[in-house]
Amino acid sequence: MQESVPLDGFDLRLLAALQENGRLTNQEVGERIGLSPSQCSRRRVALEAAGLIRGYRAELAAEALGFRLLVFIHVTLAAHSGDNARKFRALVARVDEVQEAYALTGDADYLLKVVVPDLKDLSVLVNDVLLPHETIARVRSSIVLDRLKETARLPLRALG
Repeated sequence: MQESVPLDGFDLRLLAALQENGRLTNQEVGERIGLSPSQCSRRRVALEAAGLIRGYRAELAAEALGFRLLVFIHVTLAAHSGDNARKFRALVARVDEVQEAYALTGDADYLLKVVVPDLKDLSVLVNDVLLPHETIARVRSSIVLDRLKETARLPLRALG
């Protein structure tokens, strides 16, 4: 587990501004939070070096690109062993449709967040990729009907 990095109000405001728009220049961030561009640059570099800013990326519009189905898939393994878990993790790593994967407590062992263009592609993923895999005993999928909220933003106010 990573050691906690002390943050002041400027750091939190800088993180919040970048979380809202990662393309902001140091000049623009400085104007928003009340620091000079050079101070913003030094703080940004320090936050990156500390691992608090992991990277910058473009957020693509899945539906506009043809990925119309968002699906959550619960996976139960056939056997609980380190080898089985490693094989399953390797499978997940090579399946591009899997956006996120979590190990769980409870009835299922894993939860996968998947995007696919349509039901046919979901069927191929479930029936031809997941179910035949030696590590998997059971798969339950739930298609998202409506997305009520989507964010990757962290609740930084809770730290202030």
